[in-house]
Amino acid sequence: MKISKIFSIAAIALAAMSMVSCNNKKFHVTGEISNAKDSTLYFENMSLNGPVVLDSVKLDKDGNFSFDGKAPKAPEFYRLRIAGQIINVSIDSTETVSINGAYPTMASKYEVKGSENCSKIKELAILQLKLQANVNSIINNPNLGTDAVEANVSKLLEAYKNNIKRNYIFKEPMKASSYFALFQTVVLGNTQSLIFNPRNNKDDIKVYAAVATSWDTYYPKAERGLNLHNIALQGMKDVRIIQAEQQQQQIDASKVSVTGIIDIALNDNKGHVRKLSDLKGKVVLLDFHMFAGEGSLKRIMMLRELYNKYHAQGFEIYQVSVDPDEHFWKTQTAAIPWISVRDEDGTNSQVLAQYNVQSIPTFFIIGKDNVLKKRDAQIKDLDAEIKSLL
Repeated sequence: MKISKIFSIAAIALAAMSMVSCNNKKFHVTGEISNAKDSTLYFENMSLNGPVVLDSVKLDKDGNFSFDGKAPKAPEFYRLRIAGQIINVSIDSTETVSINGAYPTMASKYEVKGSENCSKIKELAILQLKLQANVNSIINNPNLGTDAVEANVSKLLEAYKNNIKRNYIFKEPMKASSYFALFQTVVLGNTQSLIFNPRNNKDDIKVYAAVATSWDTYYPKAERGLNLHNIALQGMKDVRIIQAEQQQQQIDASKVSVTGIIDIALNDNKGHVRKLSDLKGKVVLLDFHMFAGEGSLKRIMMLRELYNKYHAQGFEIYQVSVDPDEHFWKTQTAAIPWISVRDEDGTNSQVLAQYNVQSIPTFFIIGKDNVLKKRDAQIKDLDAEIKSLL
């Protein structure tokens, strides 16, 4: 049930030609920047270490340009730049992206074709510019005192984040545009700050973790996905240190443990809060289920067989129900031996969004180290996968 409506010489020669062709796959970024005669247009890769110039061209009166590069295996980010005017571009395959704009307003007024992600990034860039303008208006308002400025700016930023989370990040966490949104900034005073703060805001850390988890699935071992995990895990550690300091406790930062999962804390069918992170040391099947769904009984029988076979060896099931009827859920789970919790938000649950659950049922395997290993789409033999982790 969907939540939001996956040996001849000739043969050898052909295979060799195919390999050469794959290795030479390229993307293209073309277009026109008018009113920029004799200006230098830079094409830069936005690497994890900062911008790297890949190519440049001195524009003529027509402003035509064309850049290309090797097609990436996972979404990669680039930008077109003339002085301080920037157009952000994402590439995830061999697409041809066409961009038309005019200097010196190209950052806010340009047309893009050939890439849905680039269109979404344009939307985000324009929203960011509007946010900055509104922040500046509040800061420069002579009728507002310091406290009022701070309160109004905080309210504005919170509204912006809620909009971006709801309409971009949680909606499609696997998209390049969602990754891009995580690193948007706003200038406050003379300081440029991330809008989503992964250092000490636990709600923002969850947003980073949601995108990281999604990238694990769609782009396994991608450098950017691994980096997101590192950011989220470090943020979790920092938050715990801050909380401990606020409670006036002494703490050794090296002893703070972090989890490699997005934690879940929901009531089980007996009314007790059960936390997913409490199962560290066990191999866990995190299962998202609807007991009112088609095929539920058959699935429960399959899970019961696995549970009976491996539970004594350290295997546990943490099952999240999204059934709308609480009484029905309690009735169905009365005799189930594993942990069964229910999310009252149903299919609108933020937990589903954070784990990028696109259909019900869906499951994940978590190792004894409390790190998410694989999701169902990546597992061919569930029995063998559990056995390998025990």
